[in-house]
Amino acid sequence: MLKVGVLVSGGGTNLQAILDAIDSGRITNAEVRVVISNNAGAYALERARKHGIEAVCLSPKEFETREAFNEALLEKIDSYGLDLIVLAGYLVTIPPAMIRRYPNRIINIHPSLIPSFCGVGYYGLKVHEAALARGVKITGATVHYVDEGMDSGPILLQKAVEVLPGDTPKVLQQRVMEQAEWVILPQAIDAIANGKL
Repeated sequence: MLKVGVLVSGGGTNLQAILDAIDSGRITNAEVRVVISNNAGAYALERARKHGIEAVCLSPKEFETREAFNEALLEKIDSYGLDLIVLAGYLVTIPPAMIRRYPNRIINIHPSLIPSFCGVGYYGLKVHEAALARGVKITGATVHYVDEGMDSGPILLQKAVEVLPGDTPKVLQQRVMEQAEWVILPQAIDAIANGKL
């Protein structure tokens, strides 16, 4: 059984997609052990509690230095004996020590087809604003391993989504979540849990 930890900063729609996929059997041989957020008000923590999953808030603001936060985060992650760490809208930089400790065991979902619209500053609505400003006809989402760069780790899965006339960043964001993110993130977890990735 793959022991999964999910790190999230906001509402947790990707977390919900993972939980729904586990409940429906689209993800097998995996269980979410903990959900960690840097934001005490993140609805993702409530989603975890409703599912009987431990919900933890660990914020950099609670620590004197970023190094102290990084050490506490790594200690917390280690305490669960996780096999896979899933970044599902987690807006905190992952400490290099954690990446070294969990090589090819941390995955991220990014709301574009990497290498487009990724890297420093590209998150949330900013990605979709940039895609629309550039005039692309196709966008999508990417699941990739996390390395020490920003959105630069090996790509696991991608799914394309059409950009439609009249799209706003919010409309496009919703379509990318529904048609790509909520599809390929559970697929990646299931494939890892069953030795296919």
